Amino acid sequence: MSNLSTQSYKGTRDYFPDDKRLQNYIFSTWKKTAESFGYEEYGTPLLEPLEIYTAKSGQELAGEQTYLFEDRGGRQVAIRPEMTPSLSRMVAARRQEMAMPARLFSIANFMRYERPQRGREREFWQLNADLFGVEGAWADAEIIELSHASVMAFGATQDMFKVRINNRKLINELMAGFLGLDFIGATMMTKLLDKKDKLPIEEFKRQAIEIFGGNAQVGLPKLAELISMKSLDVLPESMLDIPSVVEIRRVMRTLSEKGITNVEFDITLMRGLDYYTGTVFEFFDNSPENNRALFGGGRYDGLVGLFGVEPTPTVGVGMGATTMQQFLEVHNLLPKVRTKTDVYVIAIDEKALKGADQLVRKLREAHVKVEFDFTLRKIDKQLKTAVKKGIPFVMFVGETELESGIYPVKNLDNSTEQRVDFNRVITTVKDHRYDGDEDSVFEI
Repeated sequence: MSNLSTQSYKGTRDYFPDDKRLQNYIFSTWKKTAESFGYEEYGTPLLEPLEIYTAKSGQELAGEQTYLFEDRGGRQVAIRPEMTPSLSRMVAARRQEMAMPARLFSIANFMRYERPQRGREREFWQLNADLFGVEGAWADAEIIELSHASVMAFGATQDMFKVRINNRKLINELMAGFLGLDFIGATMMTKLLDKKDKLPIEEFKRQAIEIFGGNAQVGLPKLAELISMKSLDVLPESMLDIPSVVEIRRVMRTLSEKGITNVEFDITLMRGLDYYTGTVFEFFDNSPENNRALFGGGRYDGLVGLFGVEPTPTVGVGMGATTMQQFLEVHNLLPKVRTKTDVYVIAIDEKALKGADQLVRKLREAHVKVEFDFTLRKIDKQLKTAVKKGIPFVMFVGETELESGIYPVKNLDNSTEQRVDFNRVITTVKDHRYDGDEDSVFEI
């Protein structure tokens, strides 16, 4: 029998302690930012009925990328590929009793069956933040502001990234009125434009010709003209005062008034999911090393109504942990992530084991995080273990130390050693914690 593989399932990854500490840093930064805007955390099941994705998420996601199976009761079940339908179901279930506006966020994992590549995995972790019950530019601007603050909280500056904005109503109007496409053609063109930056130019052109069919000779030049529209001011004059354009201007003006200056209009921004109904946006990394979309979101006013209740205006964002980590890497914003363990206690000999164990328990009662090495290995091997784990302090406990109440404590960061009593051990390790915050273990 051959040995089992040590590789994780394709498109997924293992998180060893160093990896998990960095992931937790990203999660905690997201959580603090969301809570600073008054958003409350929620959770949903990992499994959902397939129908909630087929209803509005689109064929590519629901039909091609979803992990689905029939459970033992004969039901078609999917591992969640995204959060929006699940959250809409939750809000619909409590629509009459929920206080509106409802500001909600979650940090959860999802699975999509797609080709793994840089920044895209089959299992991925994501922050979702959504605002229910408010229409208009102020609500759209708040979600974008929260997203912007979530990036800036890692130490980013506005020149490191840009925010691209468009509106699905405007897209629909341009597909029909400007390009002359019917509903099916408009849907296909929207999805093609959503993939524009991922396709070679010739392949993009070939697919566009297929969509235009017999009207390609007229349609292609108009498509090229549409793609070249880099400002709201160059839209056809007849469109400058339509509601969707006015809405985009209001959102951009509101963001500018909030001090968010790295915002631009992008006529080619589509956001491929079928449920978007208004403002759509995307955050984009400006680094040449990572010149790509980071995350996005938008307004989806129709999903809650699919569950048999009154439709609820909603706008939200989903940002992935992997693309956020890559953004931090290319901009040198990754922190030095330390273990949360404060001190590594070494029992010098067998006679000291019980006394050292009692001492360790007293330290833990005082909220000191302790790893106790009771192996009685050679001291140098135990020290190497502490160094390898990045634990800042080592405390040596033998019979003499237990009798005197004075313990040698070695600082592994600067190789200094001092002899201190029990209370001084506590203050020494707590003073070492970053910024006096005992939950913080991160240094830039």
